[in-house]
Parts: sequence; structure tokens; C-alpha cells
Amino acid sequence: MRNPKTGSKKRTATRLLKIVGLLLLLAAGASVVLVGNFSREIEKRFSGRRWSIPSRVLSDTTMLYPGQTFPRKQLEAKLGRLGYRKVSGSPERKGEIKVADSRIEVFLRDFITPQQTSIGFPLRIHYQKDSIESLTRIDTGEPVPLLELEPEELMLFFGKEREERRLVSLDDVPKHLIDAVLAAEDARFFHHPGMDPLGIIRALASNLRHGALRQGGSTITQQLAKNYFLTPEKTFSRKFKELMISLVMESKYSKKEILEIYLNEIYMGNKGSVSINGIGEASFFYFGKPVNDLSISEAATLAGLIRAPNHYSPFADKNRSMQRRNIVIESMFSHGWISRQEFDNSILQPMATAEYETYAKQAPYFMDYLSHQLHTLYSPDALSTLGLSIYTSLDPEAQRAAEEALIKGLSRLEKANPSLLRQEPEKRLQGAIVVLQPRTGYILAMVGGRKYGESQFNRITQAHRQPGSAFKPFVFLAAMDEYTPATILSNEDTPYMIEGREWRPENYSPIPESHITMRMALAKSVNRATADLTMKIGVERIIKAASAFGFSTPLPSYPSISLGSAEVIPMEIARAYCAFAADGLLPHPISLKEVANEKGEVLERRHLTMGNATSPEKAFLITSMLRSVTEAGTARSLKDKGVSFPVAGKTGTTNDFKDAWFVGYTPDILALVWVGFDDGTPIKASGSAAALPIFADLMKSIPQHSSGGWFQPPPGIVNRTICSMSAQLAVEGRCPEPVQELFLAENAPNEPCEIHTGSGRDSGAEPFRQIIRDVKKFFGIR
Repeated sequence: MRNPKTGSKKRTATRLLKIVGLLLLLAAGASVVLVGNFSREIEKRFSGRRWSIPSRVLSDTTMLYPGQTFPRKQLEAKLGRLGYRKVSGSPERKGEIKVADSRIEVFLRDFITPQQTSIGFPLRIHYQKDSIESLTRIDTGEPVPLLELEPEELMLFFGKEREERRLVSLDDVPKHLIDAVLAAEDARFFHHPGMDPLGIIRALASNLRHGALRQGGSTITQQLAKNYFLTPEKTFSRKFKELMISLVMESKYSKKEILEIYLNEIYMGNKGSVSINGIGEASFFYFGKPVNDLSISEAATLAGLIRAPNHYSPFADKNRSMQRRNIVIESMFSHGWISRQEFDNSILQPMATAEYETYAKQAPYFMDYLSHQLHTLYSPDALSTLGLSIYTSLDPEAQRAAEEALIKGLSRLEKANPSLLRQEPEKRLQGAIVVLQPRTGYILAMVGGRKYGESQFNRITQAHRQPGSAFKPFVFLAAMDEYTPATILSNEDTPYMIEGREWRPENYSPIPESHITMRMALAKSVNRATADLTMKIGVERIIKAASAFGFSTPLPSYPSISLGSAEVIPMEIARAYCAFAADGLLPHPISLKEVANEKGEVLERRHLTMGNATSPEKAFLITSMLRSVTEAGTARSLKDKGVSFPVAGKTGTTNDFKDAWFVGYTPDILALVWVGFDDGTPIKASGSAAALPIFADLMKSIPQHSSGGWFQPPPGIVNRTICSMSAQLAVEGRCPEPVQELFLAENAPNEPCEIHTGSGRDSGAEPFRQIIRDVKKFFGIR
């Protein structure tokens, strides 16, 4: 007879089995759905752009060549900024440098720009005082005629994450770095399916044995799943998701793919407020070199950081970092991944790192100017995510020299005249500098104000100021079709009636001569003589001539514009002067040279754009006259300030001393300096007193940009020996004061001196005798 209790138990068991089966079926279904969801999410994230890579702004490259003046200390500092590390012996690895009294030995690094791929080699740079005597390859002994150093990083365009990352391909990562990471984090990575129970047990045993956390239990795949897909909370559900994602990743991607993603993802510390992510960026941050140049010791240091980057950072505690590094080296040796000799050498290596630097935007006024242009080409999101390489015209040495010269010059003025001091930052004495390559328009340096943190207003590109006498070269240029540098102008006190009103220009300093040549009128910045010339040629001719030089601000039809009364933008004055140095060609200022994507493909390239402002002959004549400014005129103190090479330039001072200017140039470089208060308060100093010393300090700091050469006259320029009294051809033996002067061929004098020939001998000579002393002084005639 059937037992009722037995039947009841069987029915209960059957129902339980059905329930369990149903639950398992539901769990399996849920797992399938969950795995499917994870699979789609992984594919979506890995198939698209995996990271937001900030775009990097880079300086121009730097040229070195024998015979170049490039102070050794300055080059040493540059190599330091580029991350080259000093060693006591000869450099044996790329990125190392040894400095001696008369030479620098450096193992150059590889670098790629859109223009070239440069492979590093060991180089010896011999110095003779501050000049490079020779460049020689250490490995072959061959002379190097020209060398190009890699650009410096100036700025990054960050997104909201503020992560700095430099992607690496696993093929470019040295084996000993991979081994170090595996030894530190997951030695069985290539042998498990994404989770490693044996590894968890081994890590637990090791930690208990040593009484400290020496090994972790999570695999590399699990770490990647946690960092890339999940939030950091410590819950069972998050751990379950981590395990599931790890298994899915392992089923869909190869071990090499997972390892490469991991090496580019891991958090490796902080540079100020910026997160360092990935082994590529960490290599540069901690050691100033790419991953393929890391030694075993350095690779072990980086691998040791992964567990707790800020705790084990060599910048935080070198001893603790070294202890962690040695644990990684021991693990590499125990797995047979390095030899006994490699182990002994690596364990004894001192902890030598790059200099710690927080993130700081360099050349901030230049960067603002550049950013404005970039944002017309790319969205902020593109700049912060696409990892573009943005190549600029900036010269870091010129930029630093300009910043230092401006601060020094303004402080010097305030010390000499304490009434210029202001407590409120927005009211302080200001200044600005721009440095250009006149034949290309490349902006080498830009300082838009005294201190960017106090004022972001860029006085080079945004200010509208009266140029004063800095505008006069355009007046004299306008007269060149009819007049010459030898033309005599009146320096008499003359009132002019303009639209019923009297205009009576005054000179800033006494000029005793009643008449003066055009050359000396420009050299000494004589207002009365300039006004005389203006009235002779007419204001409209001046406006027409100046307009060809690209001024965007209106030039009113009033004679006082010849003395610089019309406001202009300082950048436009600098650009206009470039035409005098570039055979009359007007360059467009260039800050952005090229933009390349992550593959090195050029997306944007700025070509030189030149307009015709004037003829080569007229540009040369103005340059010749502006050289007289620095040799016999208002800027003649330039040599006393230590500038020994020839310079053409012009000072500028406005009414009531509200603005002080100097614009100077050579065939190689042009610099504009402006000093003043934003509100127009007088600074009580002229251009020669306020701006010229700053220019001098700048030029002395960048001798590599001044070859000492001078402009060659174009075919349409002739040299004539003239009588200084009549401006006609000198008659040998009769004219007592012959001088050399330059002319346009079509305007050169053809007639002999009328004063010292025939019946006209000495007739009417009196007006010209008054300028003899001045002319003699300029040309060095006794």
C-alpha cells in the first residue's frame, strides 16, 4: 500500500526541481541577455574612439649649426625642458646629456613632424665662448652641418576629464616593460581566461607571508573592466559585472589587444590638476622619454606605480618608490624574464627621474591668439578629444627672453620714477612685445601684457594706441618718388592753417639747425621737418602709401597723422615694418603652421602670404635711413646698451608721453616694444628711454637670431658722392664736405654742385652750412 507521506514528499521534490529548473532557466536567460548587453557595450566602446586625447600645441623646431651664437647655458636649459636627463658619463641612451666646460654631449631622441622623421644619434657640441664651434657625431666622428631639435610642448587642449594621455602601440612597447607590468600586476595574464583563481590564492598567500600588500588578486582584464566600464564602488553586483565583462572581453578580443588598451588606460598619477593616464604619458612625465627608451629599472618603477600611483610616486617618496621597484625587479627575475646580470644592474640603479612639473600654459597671450584661430577651424570638443598635433611658429627662447625683458624694463622704469607705481593690478604700468621673422611673418614671441594672471587683454593685438614718431617712416616713404634722403627740409617754427585752425608742430628736443636733410630728420625724429615734408607732398599721398601696409584702423585726412596721431594696432605696426625688411613685401603674421592628426597626416597647413607694400628699392632706402636712427639719431644709445650688430629702427613717443615705442629689425628678426598705461596716464618717458632699453635686453638674450649681416642694395639703388651743402654731385677738390648717399636710380643727382662751381661758388651756401656739423657727425668725417 502506497505511503501518503512518501507521495507527498515526491510531489514536493518535483515542484522544487521545477522551481530550481525554472530559476536556472531564468538565470541562464538573464545571463544571456546580460552577456549580450555587455558584449554590445564593449563593442561600442572599443570600436569607436576609446579615449579623449587632448590636442597638443608645439613650438617651432630649433636649428643648430657651426658658427651660430647660441649660449651654452641657454641650450642646456632648452634640452632640460625637452626632458633630456643629465648623466655623469657619456650618454649611452636616447634622452641623456652630459655637460662639460666647453662641450655638450647629448644622445638625441627620435621625433616626427609633418616635415620630417628624425632618428636620434649621439652628438658632441663644441663651444667657443657662446658660439657653437662644431657639431660632431660621437658614433661616427662625422661633422654635422645642420641640426634640428624637436619642438617643445606649449599647451594642451583639455576636455572636462583633464586627462593627459599619449597613446602607444604594443609593438612599440619594449618587452622588458611588458614583463614588468605582468610581474607587478598579472604574471599569468597570457594563461587565464580573464579571471585567475590561482592568482587570487597566490596573492593572498604572498600578502599574508610578508605582512603587507605585495600582490593584487584582480587580473589585468578585470582591472581594465573596472576602470573602463564601471564605477569604483565596492559592491558584490559591481564585482559580478566586472567578472562578466572580463570574460566577455577575453572571448571577443586577443590578449595583445586587451593589454594594449590596458597600457593606454591605466591611471599613473597627477601633474597638478591634470590626470596622467597610460604608460606612454607616464614615461614622459616621470622620466622625460618615450617608452622604447626606458631601462629595465625605469620600466619596473612605472609598473610598480600601477597599484597606487600617488603612494609609490618617486616625486612623493623616492625610497618607497625604489622599494616597490625592487619588488617588481625581483618578480621579473623569479619568472626568468631577466638575467642575473640584468637583475644585479637594475636593482643597483639609483632613482633618477625627470624634473617634476605641474601643468602650466606657456606664452599665454600667444596661446589665446592661436586659440582664436583654431576655434574657427575646430570645435572645442574636437580640440579636446582628437589628439591633434598643432605646430606653431613660437620660438621658446625668444618668448622667454621677451617676457623677462619686459618685466625687467618695467620694473626699471618704476624704480627710476616711483610715481609710476600702482597698487591696483588693473592700473599698473603695462608693456607689450611682439617678435617676428620679417620675411615670413612667423610670430616668434608675443607678450601682450605685464602679467597674464592680472590682465588677459592682449595689447599687441587688441589695443588701439597712437604710434607717435613710429609712424614717420611711412611719411618719408610716401615722398620717395619725388624726394631723396639728401633732400633739405625746413626745421623752422612754422604755423600752418588747416581748415581755419592753426597747426604748429613742436620738436620734442631742441634742434638748432634751421634746415636738415630727410635722412637726419627721420634719424632725429624732427617734427617740424616732418610737417614741412607733409605739407609738400600732401596728406592723401601719405594715407595712400600707408594703406598699402595693411593698417585696418582709419587714417584721418589731417596733417597730424604724419606725427602719429591716428590710433593703430601694435601688431599692424610690426607687420608694416616687416615690409621694410622684406624687400617691400608685406607678410601676413603666422602663428599656426600645421595641424596633424594622430597618424601624422596634415589636416591644415598655413602657407606664407605676402602682399606688395612698396618696391624693394624704396624699402631699402627707408631701412638705410632707419639705420641712421640707431647710429646717429634718437636710438643711438643702442650700442651703449650692448647691441653691437647693425639695427634699423624707430622710436616713438606720443603727446604728453602717453606711449613709448621702439620698433627695430635686422635681416633676421623684428621686434616691437610698447610701454604705457592702459588709461593713457603719461609715463613721463620717451620711446628711447622706456622702450629702447627693453628692446636691447631682448636682442642681447637671443643672439642666435642675429647673424650680424646686413641688407644688400637691390639693382635700382645707386650710391653717389654729393656735396653736403647742395645735395648735388660733389666736385672733387672744390666741395669741402663731400658725403656718400643712397638714391633711387631715377632720382639720383646728375648735376655738379652749383655752390662750388663757376660763378655760383659759395653763392647761397649759408642755409646749408648749418647742417654740415650734423652730417659730418653722422658720416664720421673730420
